[in-house]
Amino acid sequence: MPAVIIVGAQWGDEGKGKASDQLGTQVDYVVKYNGGNNAGHTVVVDGEKFALHLLPAGILTPGCTPVIGNGVVVDLDVLFSEIEELNSRGIDTSKLRISNNAHIIPSYNKTMDAVNERMLGSRKLGTTGRGIGPTYADKMNRIGLRIQDLFDPSILRQKVEGALQQKNGLLEKVYGEDGFDVDAVTNELLSYADRVKPMLMNVTAELNHALDRGETLVFEGGQAVMLDIDHGTYPFVTSSSCSAAGACTGSGVGPRRIDRIVGVAKAYITRVGEGPFPTELFDEWGERLREVGGEYGTTTGRPRRCGWYDAVVARYASQVNSLTDIVLTKLDVLTGIEQISVCVAYELDGQRIEDLPDSQTDMRHVKPIYEYFPGWTEDISQCATFEELPQAAQDYVLKLEELSGCRISSIGVGPGRDQTIVRTSLLD
Repeated sequence: MPAVIIVGAQWGDEGKGKASDQLGTQVDYVVKYNGGNNAGHTVVVDGEKFALHLLPAGILTPGCTPVIGNGVVVDLDVLFSEIEELNSRGIDTSKLRISNNAHIIPSYNKTMDAVNERMLGSRKLGTTGRGIGPTYADKMNRIGLRIQDLFDPSILRQKVEGALQQKNGLLEKVYGEDGFDVDAVTNELLSYADRVKPMLMNVTAELNHALDRGETLVFEGGQAVMLDIDHGTYPFVTSSSCSAAGACTGSGVGPRRIDRIVGVAKAYITRVGEGPFPTELFDEWGERLREVGGEYGTTTGRPRRCGWYDAVVARYASQVNSLTDIVLTKLDVLTGIEQISVCVAYELDGQRIEDLPDSQTDMRHVKPIYEYFPGWTEDISQCATFEELPQAAQDYVLKLEELSGCRISSIGVGPGRDQTIVRTSLLD
């Protein structure tokens, strides 16, 4: 049975949660491998909407084991708040498992995130302020706190003290903020130890043993390739590896065990936060996509920037991730648009380019080159097969498939779990 990676093929918010949730009905494990509660998934099950922030989408599927891997940074307060919310709605969260090696987001890093962003002023990055970046920085600086540290109070206190020697100096002497007390932070973290302990697991061993047993794994990426710390529009990116490669480092499952790599892309494109966005719309069409598509952040509520489908970005995502399939979402949002634009290439300094430019400056100055396609007016939300789609919608999907350099295996025609046209099974 396969191991399938699901990644965002744009700037995030593509509907990865729905794709993971659908596969989760057929798999044994759904593994979140990067990020934290700085992004969310909205999943609709039997007409009921669930907003997930830190938890994997597999948490909604009975029989599936949801896993938080070592590549994730965990806000323990958010973790238990989200668990309690799901429990109150009748969702069984008892199968959730978490890697001992996942890093903790301490309270001081949320403060550091906020003051860092404030000090950048007009150069702000548009972070969520949830402490994600500073926690990943601590990880690389080797002053981070891991979940396993909760079970050695002496070690935990030493690590908190070491981190706060640096953080308090910045907060008090540079930013004019109050510092943090070592004992208060340590005790707050220790208060979660008994609750989190039953959830812990040697994730690397368990996932590899599961594959040995012939079980099926889905790796669920947060954010998207254009927000990847290495391959995105740096510095307007997140702090983790969102690409397919991050699934291996964030879980401990090696690349030779991966069978399928699925990119999720909207039938248009959106972005949250600062940074270049070549096809962004500032007119009534951008507003229409935002309102019809409900383009507001699951975690932050921020309105998303909206634009036409960018095939240059799609081709790049296909290259970086070695995509085998694309899941196209929100095709229904385009219903009623008489003429749909698609960016097929960029213009830079008077020249047509087919690939992303390799400099931040050039990316800010490219102009989209559009081709135009007829739209459709028919309601497609109940279409169950590709052939049931209006001919114009079929032609649009086939053109995106050609331009993106990757087959489109399924098409979302509404928010519900069952509102998906499957052309090719992702688990074959």
